[in-house]
Amino acid sequence: MFSNAIHSAADARRIAKRRLPWMVFDYIDGAAGAETGAARNRAALDNATLSPRILRDVSQRSLSKSVFGKLTQRPFGIAPMGICNLAAPRADLMLARLAAKYEIPHCVSTVASTPMEEIIEVAEGNAWFQLYFSGDGEGTFKLVDRAKSAGYETLILTVDVPEVGRRPRELRHGFKMPFKIGVSQFIDFALHPRWSLATLVAGKPEMANFQSDGFTFDRTESRAKATWETLDRLRDAWPGNLVIKGVLDTNDAIELKKAGADAIQISSHGARQLESAPAPFEMIAPIRDALGPNFPIFYDSGLRSGEDVLKALHAGADFAFLGRILQFAIAAGGEKGLEQLWGVLSDEASIAMAQMGICELP
Repeated sequence: MFSNAIHSAADARRIAKRRLPWMVFDYIDGAAGAETGAARNRAALDNATLSPRILRDVSQRSLSKSVFGKLTQRPFGIAPMGICNLAAPRADLMLARLAAKYEIPHCVSTVASTPMEEIIEVAEGNAWFQLYFSGDGEGTFKLVDRAKSAGYETLILTVDVPEVGRRPRELRHGFKMPFKIGVSQFIDFALHPRWSLATLVAGKPEMANFQSDGFTFDRTESRAKATWETLDRLRDAWPGNLVIKGVLDTNDAIELKKAGADAIQISSHGARQLESAPAPFEMIAPIRDALGPNFPIFYDSGLRSGEDVLKALHAGADFAFLGRILQFAIAAGGEKGLEQLWGVLSDEASIAMAQMGICELP
């Protein structure tokens, strides 16, 4: 008999794999190429250790971190993820409510399935907007103005997708947005009636930020025209915090600091872009050394537990972001499943801190 209890991220993934259509699960779970990049980063995280210390008073531990001068209740936030409502109807708003409750940043994707204005309202201001540069940039800068008007104070420019990576699991299923329904997709949906009926009632997920006149986006469109001059233009146009996401090179990190970025985010896009990229976890320490102790460094990619988050922080990151495991929790149990996994991750981090003999995070 299958258990639906979530005691780990692996539990959430296992249940989600059973409940989601194959096409949707592989879209969320898949990585570039033969997925060796994902395995390499997972191996790097698994090989990292945390040092236990004994006989210290660790009865009063705090999971809070300061990010851009604001105190969060957890050292991890929500990474930008496209079309989250594929996991379950209204998934974006479940994440937004979680962000409001724990005062952590919810990074809203350019291709979110809920309009950016609604998400930041539900998140009670605890939202950042993630931006893709695409085409000639005209639509991109319209979104910048829109995010500013909606009240976003932090913008994340994702720079590691000059072209969308090849993900064979997506290609085998013919995954496209909007959905193209053929025989294989029809069978897939029919064999997963719980998801299909809920999605039918709620309406198929769309890229909601492009449902208004004057806003268009093609997920497969080339983003290859973005340059350092684009960054300069964005820096001039955006008065708030500017985070550059998708950094895996020390020299790029140094140049971004010089160019006026307020933070960088070390990331391999969940290993969904360049299969042969270095393990992002292994880049935290050298980039920290290059940028000095005070420049904000965020991290995402491959995190599966509270202990993983502590490993990233002890390697030199200031804050971490969780991605697909949160979608799996929603697919596994809706908002209750999300809260369950969030509690697991929080407990894992807190218990690990006690084992390490620390009450405050680095």
